[in-house]
Amino acid sequence: MGYLDADDDGYLYLADRQAHMIISGGVNIYPQEAENLLAAHAAVADVAVLGVPDEEMGEAVKAVVQLVDPAAAGAGLAAELIACCRAELAAYKCPRTVDFVVELPRDPSGKLYKRQLRAQYWEGHDTLVS
Repeated sequence: MGYLDADDDGYLYLADRQAHMIISGGVNIYPQEAENLLAAHAAVADVAVLGVPDEEMGEAVKAVVQLVDPAAAGAGLAAELIACCRAELAAYKCPRTVDFVVELPRDPSGKLYKRQLRAQYWEGHDTLVS
C-alpha cells in the first residue's frame, strides 16, 4: 500500500503491505504507523503490530514487543507504550493491548515472520486474516 507525493517530484511512498492491514470495525488500519512510533521508544528492541480476533470489532490492534531489558515488562510499560501511540495517532490506530516476548520470529536475513506471529493469535478461530 502506498501513496504518491502531491508535489511535482511524484515520489511513491510505500506505507505497508496490504496483507498486514488490520480491519477493525470496518476501518482499515496500517500497522506500520504504530510500529514506527513504538520502535523509537527507548525500551523497545523490536516490535510487530497486528490484528487479533475481537468479537465486537472483528480485529483489534495488538503490539507484540521485544524489550531491550525483558525485566521491564509489565502493565505500566504496556500503558506507557499505548500512550506513546495515542499521543501521535488516532486512538483507533493504536494498540489496545501489548504482549511482551523474549524474541520476535525472524528469518536469518532479519525478515519478520509476521504471518507466523499472527497465526498464534488466530489459532482456533474460524477466520485467519492473511
